[in-house]
Amino acid sequence: MIKSMKVMRAIRGMSCSLCIALLLLSCGALSAQNQAHRVRNIVLVHGAWADGSGWRGVYDILVKDGYNVSIVQEPETSFADDVAATKRVLAQQNGPSILVAHSYGGAVITEAGTDPSVVGLVYVAAHMPDSGEKESEDGKRFPSDLAKSGAIKKTPDGFSYIDPAQFHELFAADLPDDRAAFMARSQVFNFADNFSATITTAAWRTKPSWMVVAGSDRTINPDLERWYAKRAKSHTIEVAGASHSVYVSHPKEVADVIESAARSVSK
Repeated sequence: MIKSMKVMRAIRGMSCSLCIALLLLSCGALSAQNQAHRVRNIVLVHGAWADGSGWRGVYDILVKDGYNVSIVQEPETSFADDVAATKRVLAQQNGPSILVAHSYGGAVITEAGTDPSVVGLVYVAAHMPDSGEKESEDGKRFPSDLAKSGAIKKTPDGFSYIDPAQFHELFAADLPDDRAAFMARSQVFNFADNFSATITTAAWRTKPSWMVVAGSDRTINPDLERWYAKRAKSHTIEVAGASHSVYVSHPKEVADVIESAARSVSK
């Protein structure tokens, strides 16, 4: 009798151990499966009169948090060139990507974001035209202080830039003087016709989108950013008091939105 009880206890112990082992194996398998489905690739696209270096603060946060971050350096020589540059970087990614853009870059990712590898779009104080629309025409819905200022200049060969003397107040008011001065003197001249490029297919029509509204933006009217976001039914976050350079002055807030987008599409 005692021997039988010992055998039964041993069997129960083995069964319990087996159940625990199976549970651990299944949890490990689920964890691996979840990891495999997480979106880890972030592609950042700058806007007109800027370059990719402005993303440094956002980049550092995302990389620290385990994301694979790539930055597109658009030539700004033509809209087609900028879309092609974005798709070139997307092609380098291993798996799905969140595509992020600032300013004019929003028009670029609206076109390039139809790429099947893109699973979400984040617009940071950016334009968000629809199919058949032009950024330049959309801007007239809610004119910006920059558009009314006369600060946009043009070179003899058709490239636009912001008067360096007015760059700080109109593009980067919440940045220190020296930082804004450097951005003003390092700005990438944008071929003026790029603003009048017509969107063929708007990616946000079929993919989830997020919009960061810069509350004190003078380059793109914040009301236009809000209007874009409402039309697209975007997840919208507003950074009060932020200038058009919100991605430089508030990297934590912008990175939080990007990470939220990555988590959302990973579910």
